[in-house]
Amino acid sequence: MVEEILPGMYRMEIDLPGSPLKATNSYLIRGQERCLIVDTGFNREECMNDMLSCLHSLNVDLKDADFFVTHLHADHLGLVGELATDSSKVYFNQGDAPLANPGREYWEQLGAFFKTHGFPQEAIEGVVKRHPGRVHGPKRDIDFSILKQDDRIDVGDYSFSCIETPGHTPGHMCLYEADRKVLLCGDHILFDITPNITTWPCMRDSLGQYLRSLDKVRGLDVGLVLPGHRGNSNDHRKRIAELQEHHRARLGEVAAALEDGEKTAFQVAPWVTWDIQISSWESFPMTQKVFAVGETLAHLEYLEGEGSVRRNIENGIVVFSLR
Repeated sequence: MVEEILPGMYRMEIDLPGSPLKATNSYLIRGQERCLIVDTGFNREECMNDMLSCLHSLNVDLKDADFFVTHLHADHLGLVGELATDSSKVYFNQGDAPLANPGREYWEQLGAFFKTHGFPQEAIEGVVKRHPGRVHGPKRDIDFSILKQDDRIDVGDYSFSCIETPGHTPGHMCLYEADRKVLLCGDHILFDITPNITTWPCMRDSLGQYLRSLDKVRGLDVGLVLPGHRGNSNDHRKRIAELQEHHRARLGEVAAALEDGEKTAFQVAPWVTWDIQISSWESFPMTQKVFAVGETLAHLEYLEGEGSVRRNIENGIVVFSLR
C-alpha cells in the first residue's frame, strides 16, 4: 500500500509475515534527481516484493535511491543491504552500526547473557537461532554513511535534521523537518502499540536513556508524527506523557514483584502487564519471552540506578531484591 502523506512524501506499508508488528512503515521522499527511503522491512522475499511493488507504483528506480535507517532492528534495517545499489548512500547512526550485522559470537554471548538472568537453558539455543535479527537481518556488511546529532539530509523540498534518540536501541535516530513540522520517528514514539525498551549489554540504563530521549523531542514544534509502525498522529506530547506513565506503572509492577523476596528477571517478568493477547505467561511464545525479559531487565536496571533495587550473583545467576 502506498499513501501520499505530503507533497513528495509517501508512506509504503511493508508487511511483516508472522510478526505481531504486522507491518513496517517505510517512507519515500522524492527529490529532483534522487529520492530517500526511510526504513525497509525484514530481509525476506515477501518484504522485498512489497517494497518493489510500492517503488514501481511510484516510478522509482533503485539506482536513484538513497536510504536512511532509523535503527538496527531487522524490521527496519534488514532489507537495505538487498536494496542499496552501488550508487546508494545508506545513512545510519554510530551507536547501532557495530551491531548491524553481528557474527556468531554475538548470538552466543546473547544466549549466555539471558541464561545469567534466569532464562531456561533448554530454550536458549532455539530462541537465539530464531531471533528476528539473526534470521531476517542483513546478510552482508553495509558501508554506512554515519550521521550524528544535528547533521542534515536535504532531499527535494525537505531539509531534515538528525536527532539522536537512544533507548529503543543504543543509537536510534529520528529525522525532523522544521519547516513542515514533520517528525519521522522510527520506533521512538508509536501510537497504537508501545515501543519495546530492552536491556543492551553495550548500553547503560536503556530505560533512563529512552525517557530522556522522549523529553528531548517533547519541545519540538511538530504537526505530524510519522512512526515506524501502525498509524500516525499530530500530538506527540500527549503520546509522550502516555508512554512515560506506562513506564512508571511498569516500574511499580517490577518493584512489587520483589516484595516477597529476590527473583531473576525471568521470574519477575510474569508479574508485568504485557500488551499481548495471550492469557498467561506460560502461553507466551519463547521469542516474546525474550523481549519481555529484556524489557523487565531494563526496568530492574533503572530501579537499581535509583537505589531501590540491588543485584546479587548466585551460582552464576543474577537475582534482584529490594533494598
